Amino acid sequence: MTRRSLGTGAALALIAMFLALVALGVHQAARGVRLPLSNASIIREQAAKKHLDPALIAAVIYAESKFEPRPSSAGAEGLMQILPATAYYLAHLSGGTRFTASDLATPRVNVAYGSYYLRYLLDHYGGNEMLAVAAYNGGLSNVDHWVAQANAAGRELTPEAIPFPETREYVQRVLAAQQAYRATYAQELGIQ
Repeated sequence: MTRRSLGTGAALALIAMFLALVALGVHQAARGVRLPLSNASIIREQAAKKHLDPALIAAVIYAESKFEPRPSSAGAEGLMQILPATAYYLAHLSGGTRFTASDLATPRVNVAYGSYYLRYLLDHYGGNEMLAVAAYNGGLSNVDHWVAQANAAGRELTPEAIPFPETREYVQRVLAAQQAYRATYAQELGIQ
């Protein structure tokens, strides 16, 4: 090989490496835009403590706030969009005595309370994630009513049979996002 062809080969190799790095950066940036993730260590910690799928917690956060916590028009707060009244109820259930509504702005507290509520709902519905997610959005008493109606008709409640369009869409969005988080962020969420 001549010195000129070696120089051209080295230049082409550098260009190829640069393009690969740019493509990787674009892929990672696009992944972050489509499916954001922050506070992964808090999510992993709460998933372990509450025996939850970390992808489910991430999916609920995605559906609730897209990882951009801001108060909702209904007054829900933080990453998991928890109403202060719900948080006070959860504090009472969990034995919390020093909770104040302003604590919901802290990601660690918000995710702890939201995860506690998810665990509570999963326990209430015998581990049925669809029903727990529906209750997270539509309310426990509503979902209990829908389940009772479906059971009286000799069937199970399916996502398509949820009477509230917002809750029906929410359930579908969360369950789809759960699968996407499992596939996209398995390492970050500590999913084996």
